[in-house]
Order: sequence, then C-alpha cells, then structure tokens
Amino acid sequence: MDLSAVTGYRVATSRADLALAPGERFLAGGTWLFSEPNRDVTGLVDLAGLPGPRLEVTRDGLIIGATCTIAELLALPPHLGWAAQPLFADAANALLASFKIWNEATVVGNICRGYSAAAMLAACVTLDAEALVWTADGDERIVPVASLPTGNGTTTLAHGDLVREVRIPADALRARTALRKIALAELGRSGAVVTGRAHPDGRTVIVVTAATLTPTVLRYAAPPDPATARDDARAAAGYYTDALGAADWRRHVSGVLAAEVAEELA
Repeated sequence: MDLSAVTGYRVATSRADLALAPGERFLAGGTWLFSEPNRDVTGLVDLAGLPGPRLEVTRDGLIIGATCTIAELLALPPHLGWAAQPLFADAANALLASFKIWNEATVVGNICRGYSAAAMLAACVTLDAEALVWTADGDERIVPVASLPTGNGTTTLAHGDLVREVRIPADALRARTALRKIALAELGRSGAVVTGRAHPDGRTVIVVTAATLTPTVLRYAAPPDPATARDDARAAAGYYTDALGAADWRRHVSGVLAAEVAEELA
C-alpha cells in the first residue's frame, strides 16, 4: 500500500544522518511499513547506506545488523558446533509470511515491531540475544532482546532509537533447540509459539511467545520434566485474548507445547 503522506526520502550513510525529523521513520525492509497507510509517516530514512556488515560471525557468536534480511540469515552456511542454527529456519517458517517476504523483511525489523507473534523475536530471545540500541540523544545501550517488547506491538524504543545490531552469544548457539507453534487457522498467524534450548550441562531455557503479550522466559538448571514445563508455562502472566485466540486457550496450548519442547530437548 502506498504511503501517500510521504514527501521526503533520504539514505543514511552515518550515525549523524539518523536524527529523525517529525514524521520521519527508519526504513529497512519495509514489509510492515508499506503494508498499512501509516498516514503519520511523512519521510523515510533508508538504513541501507549505513556502513558495516549485515551479518557477521565472530569468535563471540553472531552479529545480525539492522539491514540483515531473514533470507540472508537463513543462507548463513552451517557453522561448526552451532547446533542452534536450525532454529532460525524454524522461526522463519512460523512467520505469517512467504519465502518471498524473507528476501525483504529484516530480522531486526521483526524484533522492533514488537508483535507477540514475531517469530524472529522468539528465536533471538531463546538464544539470549542482546540488542545494541543507538538512542535518539546520541547515546547507546545494550539490552536483552527479551526486554524490548512492552506489549503486543509496543516496545521500549523511543522515536529515533535504532537497534543497530543484535548479538547472539556463541554459548547459546552451541545448544540444541526446538520450536512448536499453533494457530487457529492452518496458515494463520501464531496463537502460541514455544521455543527452547538445552545445553550439554543440562541448562535449559523455554520461551513462550505469541500467547503472552511479552516473551515469557523460563530457565532451568537441569532439564525440566514435561509436566513441570507445562505447569510453569501455564502459570505465566500476560496471556491475552484477540481475534487469533482466547487467553484461556492460549494458556492451555502453551502448556501442551512447552511439555513437547521439554520432552524433545531432554
């Protein structure tokens, strides 16, 4: 859909170009931005000109830049010892988006939109990702990706704040992972997504998204039995009702999926 109110467009090539005027918005993939009228948007600041790699493997793990598309992340060659890498493809397939959208939609954009059903958000939270945020006042901060969402479509990011990159630690990438999802319609947006990771020493993380307004992160020092994971997931706060599912249904199915994830990881 056309953004009929847009009268300005510029490409950012440095941090100095990221200062937003009233009505300006950052443009990365744009798959959500162009999907609605967004009549308050009068200018676009394209991030494609920013220097630096879009995706980088380092000794400490993986760095996903602000303009890295989902397709680029999935095309990353298998890295020795990174048992968690298939989680990215599992998350992409859980999105309400075709493979053609993956070529434009960015990983960071999916996170920053803050929707509860954002599957790339689910994957990054499961892997203990951190976000480097360039703030509008010229400062920066590093925060857990799990702390960014404040509700279904809202985040802690202020106007002009930019998530410059997402960092995933190598320790998490070496863990085994699992993903389960359910939706009211076969090809509908997720009503509940449960992801998990397990380390050789027994440390286990199980994450509920889509069903709760913000990511629910359950941590265990040793592998939980399926009944414990089920009960802990159902005891979480933040289950909500909308057209994609009732809160009590979401709570129930999240418990079922958490038990399945715990069983697979164990």
